[in-house]
Amino acid sequence: MAEAYIVDAIRTPTGRRKGGLAHIHGADLGAHVLKNIVERNGIPDADYEDVIFGCVDTIGPLAGDIARTCWLAAGLDQSVPGTTVDRQCGSSQQAVHFAAQAVMSGCMDVVVAGGVQTMTQIPISSAMIAAEPWALRILSPAPRAGWPATAQSRRRSSSRRR
Repeated sequence: MAEAYIVDAIRTPTGRRKGGLAHIHGADLGAHVLKNIVERNGIPDADYEDVIFGCVDTIGPLAGDIARTCWLAAGLDQSVPGTTVDRQCGSSQQAVHFAAQAVMSGCMDVVVAGGVQTMTQIPISSAMIAAEPWALRILSPAPRAGWPATAQSRRRSSSRRR
């Protein structure tokens, strides 16, 4: 079995909610990292076989395939595909695992993995909050155990007790 190696690692500066990076689009943050990875390592951008990014709550500015959007925003080769993984707090780690698996399986040789998140623009649980009215109505018209049942009973001004 082929071995996978992490060749380089770059990150953006860390910020805080509503801080100095709050106005920067997530695609631009990711593009900065990707462009520098390609330049620092001397591997032509067309030689990358995939871009895998983790991102929690891919809605709003992070919607769609933010991995590919970051790659394209960096001005890199348009033939390189990308995919985005949402495994909540483990999203970026999962992206690295998927990249390593692609290399170890012999399917790919050069993959870039990472992640992007902009907590000011997309606060944690935004996707769940945005979907909540539809998910509860579609998935279960009657209250269920746990948080969704509590939310439904409050909305209906009823009690969960029988």
